[in-house]
This record gives sequence, C-alpha cells and structure tokens, in this order.
Amino acid sequence: MSIRARWALIVPASLLLGWALRAVGVPAAWVVAAIAVSGTAALATGEELEVNRHFYALARGFIGIMAGLPLTLVPARQLVGYVPAGATIALVTVLVGIAGGVALHRSQPQAVPWTTGILAMLPGGASMMPALAHELGADYRYVALTQYLRLLVVSITLPVVAVFLAHPQATHAHVSADTPLWLLLLTVAVAIAGEPFGRLLRLPAAPVLGTVVLTVAVAALLPEGQTLVLHPWFQVMALLSIGWVCGGGLSVPALRLFARQLPVTLGAIAAVICACALTAVPLARVLGISYFEAYLATSPGALETVLALAAEGGASAAVVALQLIRLILVLLIAGYLPQLLRGAAAVLHRLRRD
Repeated sequence: MSIRARWALIVPASLLLGWALRAVGVPAAWVVAAIAVSGTAALATGEELEVNRHFYALARGFIGIMAGLPLTLVPARQLVGYVPAGATIALVTVLVGIAGGVALHRSQPQAVPWTTGILAMLPGGASMMPALAHELGADYRYVALTQYLRLLVVSITLPVVAVFLAHPQATHAHVSADTPLWLLLLTVAVAIAGEPFGRLLRLPAAPVLGTVVLTVAVAALLPEGQTLVLHPWFQVMALLSIGWVCGGGLSVPALRLFARQLPVTLGAIAAVICACALTAVPLARVLGISYFEAYLATSPGALETVLALAAEGGASAAVVALQLIRLILVLLIAGYLPQLLRGAAAVLHRLRRD
C-alpha cells in the first residue's frame, strides 16, 4: 500500500475515533485516537509512518501557541505576585518528576536514556513533551506514551477527588466575542514564524519554545481586549500530529520496552500525584486559598480538566497563575535538559575524583 493510500485511511479514521472518544469524555481524545490509528497501521504493515515535515512544522507552531496563549490571559502583575510560592511548589513537583525519570533510566539504562526518562516524567506540558523530545533526540514514542498515561490517570482521578473537597463560593463571568479574521491569520503567521524566531534567539527546541515566546510578545502588542486565537481545527491538527508522529513510530520492540517499564512508570506517576497533593497543604495556608484550589493548582497535568473544574467550582485566578508558573519552569528545564544533564554529570565526576 502506498503512503498516500495509508494516509487516506488514517486521517478519516483518526478524526472519527477522536470524535467518538471526545464524545464519551476520554482525556486527550485526539492524541489517543491518532496514536491508536497510526500505531495500528505501523504495527500491521511493519513500516514506520512518516508525517510530512512541513505539516509537522506548522503543527508544532500551533503546539507552541497552545502553550503560550494561557500566559497571555493572566495579568503580569497578578502572575508576579504568585511567583515565590508558585516557583517553590513547582520546583518540588519538578524534582519529583526528575526523580521518577532517573528511576526509569536506572531500571533500563540502555533502553531509557537520561533525557528520555526525565522528559517522560516531567509534570505538565504533555502536549509539548513529545515535540521537545523529538527536537532533543530523545525517544519521543516512549515520552508520549508515558506522558499521556499520566494525563489519563490525572484526568480520571481529578474529578473524583474534587467531589470530596470543599469548593469556594466565588463566581466568575464568562465573556465571548466574535473573532476577527485578521487575528486568525495572525495566529497562523506566528505558528509559521515561531521556529525561525526561536533559532534567531538561539532557544533550545526552537520550533516550540520560539513560538511560545513569539506568542507572548505578539499578544502584548495587540490592542487592549484582543488576543491571538487558535481555531479549534488548528488545535485538532496539532494534537493529531502529535499522535501520528508518536504512533507512526511504534514497533513491537518499542511496545515491549514500554510494557517492561509499566510498573516503574505507574509508580513514578503515583509518586508525582501524591507529592502534588502534599505540597497543596502548605500552599493553601501561605496563599490563603482553599485546599480545593491548591490541589487543582498543583495537579501534575490535565490542564483542561483543571481549568474546567476550577471554573465550575468557583476557584480563583490562583489556579491558572500557579499552573502557568510551573509550565514556564517545566519548559525551561525541558528545553535546556541536555545542558543541565551535562553540567550535573561534570559536577558528579569532579566530586568522585576528589
């Protein structure tokens, strides 16, 4: 079967399955559908499924915009006020994620390199980690499977836990407005220009991080009341591209590796969730917010589920602000991960020599 014939089947099948999964409330439905369909095709034919590089470049731009847009919706002054507490809590959860990644590496040193293990377990930013892993030379298939397994666990447990927590009584207004065509076109232009902009600034993982920075910069220059808008179909395109890249690279050996790592992976996910639940206790006291809000603010991923529960439960802006602070920290650590690992290895080598 030719590559065009395969895509003629994979694209509609992914859309249909994604729509069905979304209808029944499956977390990350489009990504899961794309992984399932493209992975099945790759395993059935024994050939990897290559995604068009121009399509994937544009999709990664949309992924960067998805990450950058939340940063434009919270006033800078409000975000700065939460930085000390948010950075402290974020650092703790990130360190727990790094510890989980180290455990994955040590369980299979040859199969799971340092970079792959840590990217797989960093909390938050699940949609960006496979793209970052691809840019940094890590095993993006393993990173994607682990990240979305954590997303699934968190998404399922969050609503259950939230039922038993006291909700604040605050209410928030929701404003909707028609989006001008020029804003949609500007958003596409940002997605295209993000990679060269990131390379100009010499940012790591330029296609994603460059677009994040450009999104925030462009949004700051827009007239008051206007912001970049990512059309729902652009979001679907970006999420499907993640699944196709990850699922299309699956093979029987890759699935066997993931299966061998499953007990350690689930243990690391449980440790990250428990660590976040514990850090929410002092966070609630320091900021004077409810434990419900603190728990949502420290949740390791499933941001869409977090925001939906926050809006429904009347949570304050602290939830969004604290999640964004951690997202920024995670992106910085992930983007500079190779340099950080080399620096840590050099320090350890010196200590052992002394």
